[in-house]
Amino acid sequence: MQTRLILFVLFLTIGEFCAAQSSTNNYYWITFKDKTGTLYQINHPEDFLSKRAIDRRARQGIVIDQTDLPVSSTYLDSLISHGVKLVHTSKWLNGATVSTSDTAQIKQITKFPFVTSVQLTKPALPKKSTILKFREEELKSAYNPINYGISLTQLTQLNGEYLHNLGFRGKGVHIAILDAGFYHANILTAFDTLRNAGRILGTRDFVDPSSDIYLQHTHGTSVLSCMAGNQPGVLLGTAPDASYYLFRTEDAPTEYPIEEDNWVAAAELADSLGVDLINSSLGYCTFDDPQMSHTYSDMNGNTTRVTKGANMAFQKGILVFTSAGNEGNNPWRHIIAPSDGENVIGVAAVDKYGIRAAFSSVGPAFGGAVKPNVAAMGSSTFLITSGGVPGYSSGTSFSSPVLAGMGACLLQSNPYSDVKLVKKAIEQSASIYSSPDSLLGYGIPDFGKADKYLKLYTAVPVLQKPSWAVSPNPFTDFITIRNLGQFPGSTCLLTIYSLNGVVLRQSKIAVSETIPVINLSNLPDGFLILSIRYGEKEEHFKLIKAPL
Repeated sequence: MQTRLILFVLFLTIGEFCAAQSSTNNYYWITFKDKTGTLYQINHPEDFLSKRAIDRRARQGIVIDQTDLPVSSTYLDSLISHGVKLVHTSKWLNGATVSTSDTAQIKQITKFPFVTSVQLTKPALPKKSTILKFREEELKSAYNPINYGISLTQLTQLNGEYLHNLGFRGKGVHIAILDAGFYHANILTAFDTLRNAGRILGTRDFVDPSSDIYLQHTHGTSVLSCMAGNQPGVLLGTAPDASYYLFRTEDAPTEYPIEEDNWVAAAELADSLGVDLINSSLGYCTFDDPQMSHTYSDMNGNTTRVTKGANMAFQKGILVFTSAGNEGNNPWRHIIAPSDGENVIGVAAVDKYGIRAAFSSVGPAFGGAVKPNVAAMGSSTFLITSGGVPGYSSGTSFSSPVLAGMGACLLQSNPYSDVKLVKKAIEQSASIYSSPDSLLGYGIPDFGKADKYLKLYTAVPVLQKPSWAVSPNPFTDFITIRNLGQFPGSTCLLTIYSLNGVVLRQSKIAVSETIPVINLSNLPDGFLILSIRYGEKEEHFKLIKAPL
């Protein structure tokens, strides 16, 4: 009951400041100079963060600071008293989005001593956008009814079956999807398991809070299916056991900077709710008003508001995946914000053969940083199409969630790893890590390698009562594993691998009081890692192989 109450309060707090983005008002972004007058204190984070959000910070050693404090209520009251409507606030960027039809009000607000800047982010009566936001190629085809169906290809390209076979399919990981709408995701068969298990944790429309996100754009439905789709024999997403928040931040008919404000507001709510991972198959470069558009020099990793918000989400312990963009064949050509973010995993698109899709945006970030970061299958991805049926679509909109779902599985397998280490593991496991380029970044990740990397370099709390003991250590040709607490009659998975993550020996063995492991003389001398996985629990031991 307490958890439900916290979630209600958090949603209500955001809801108080959300207004439908009508076409009769101008919208402005206002930046504040400080947080004088905020009602909250850093030493009482439970007043503005859920327990799950606080626990995530504690687990990753992240300090709660001024950026976590909500904006000044005194400043907000001053804005409202001058007749503007409050749309969003951002604690991370210390500002607010407001709407008004009276430009004189805005001129007065620019003179307020606590206001540092005011920017028009959406004009009244905007024209219908000429920008094709969601380029996707949909193909009609039959599907293979075996195992994962055709979606198996996008999983195995990432060696995602390694984690799935071990039982890591995202269980317990909370994911926020920021998108343009989730049309009929509440009734489609592919999401029956997700709904029936109660793993759609919440929804919110940041464009129009009075609307129903399940009657909005189809794009988010396709994105969700890449991760959460579960239609046996037809489609299985990369994180089918994870839990999801569905947030609409994109106003599909138009393209204006206010959508970046929507994005940041949604990311802050996701943080407050304790989300572990964000996927955003959205991005920004040019707008319907060219004077508002970004330039390539803005794609430097920390300039646009949406990129600043995405970077901050990562700093709060959230793994952030975004589409690199579909601009490869267009005049813009470059990556788009927030995929340029220095803390963001920007995802390019490849086909089933690992060949880059021509539409996939190219890097590097302005200034030379490696972008995109990695790549996944975004050309002819198998998913729930805009027509609500299984089929193929193309776009970095789909390579990002395919990869993000595997990121959730990796988080489940390595709950003590911080996001910096997880991001590094994903990049270092990729196919061209030693020679990254501006097309695929570090290449296509291998989540088996990434998992082993994290097992080696994550500091796991020492168990007061370990379940196993291993001797002798050092060893030459055998070891004996003693069962200290588990019950016999089941099996455990034993894996021995080198310090660079190569599996040297792996077998399933029946659990008993003592488990002999013999014929180890051919293993390389030096340090090795032994993993013992029993159900969802795993323990690691550093071994030394002595020469014979």
